[in-house]
Amino acid sequence: MTTQKSNKAIHIALWIAQGLVAIMFGMAGFMKATQPLELLTESLPWASDVPLELIRVIGVSEILGGLGLLIPSIFRFKTFLTVWAAVCLALVMGLAAGFHLLRGEFSAIGMNALLVGIALWIAWGRSKKAPIMAKS
Repeated sequence: MTTQKSNKAIHIALWIAQGLVAIMFGMAGFMKATQPLELLTESLPWASDVPLELIRVIGVSEILGGLGLLIPSIFRFKTFLTVWAAVCLALVMGLAAGFHLLRGEFSAIGMNALLVGIALWIAWGRSKKAPIMAKS
């Protein structure tokens, strides 16, 4: 009985994490994919040193990753894509941490590391502990 309650709690916690991380990446990605460079540099100082095309690619990848955390699981179709989205977002955040490390922007690395951890926890949880089964 406790295993069933434990799995249900993890399942709920994973859904909450998926929703919050998807919203966060969706908002950040939308900002990077749509805002003019002048506005981006106000909130993201590093944006002035990076080609605009790369910022747009990062933004689109964050939007797609956020959608990938939710849509396959909600519709129970190709649910392995949720795991892949979480792994890819962890990779994006790992690369971002390396980028900020090279630039000496140490204050940003903590959030990157936290998001890597949450994304990898989602990937583990949805692949091993509380997977969502696809519809037959």
